[in-house]
Amino acid sequence: MVHGTPTAVSYPAVPLEQGLRAEFDHTVTDADTAIAVGSGDVPVLATPRVLALCEAATVRALHGNLEEGQTTVGMRVQLDHLAPTPVGDTVRLEAIVEELEGARVIFKVTANDVRGLVAVGRVTRVVVNRERFLDKLR
Repeated sequence: MVHGTPTAVSYPAVPLEQGLRAEFDHTVTDADTAIAVGSGDVPVLATPRVLALCEAATVRALHGNLEEGQTTVGMRVQLDHLAPTPVGDTVRLEAIVEELEGARVIFKVTANDVRGLVAVGRVTRVVVNRERFLDKLR
């Protein structure tokens, strides 16, 4: 266990299934750029924003599929940001559950714009009991 990160052994497996998915479109604004988030000096979709959008897709894929009192927290991200997207273009984000390992839910995530693949990777989230997780902060 690293710095309070829950492990798959700590929580029971949940009734999720491979193939759960979500997708949505996001139009890039000035607030999404590398300049705005401090990750570079070019006016294109920033890598941290790509990651945040991919994580949002994972959360949407699980929406309504968790038991009462459960939530998920991010654990691991592997993301290749392959191509720039300018302000005004639309990016389609998609997350698909690829694997389930106990309480770990592993997603394939992609981002595409009109020119093709922008980013691809994997995001691992862990299902936790919301209250027990927050109790660690007290």
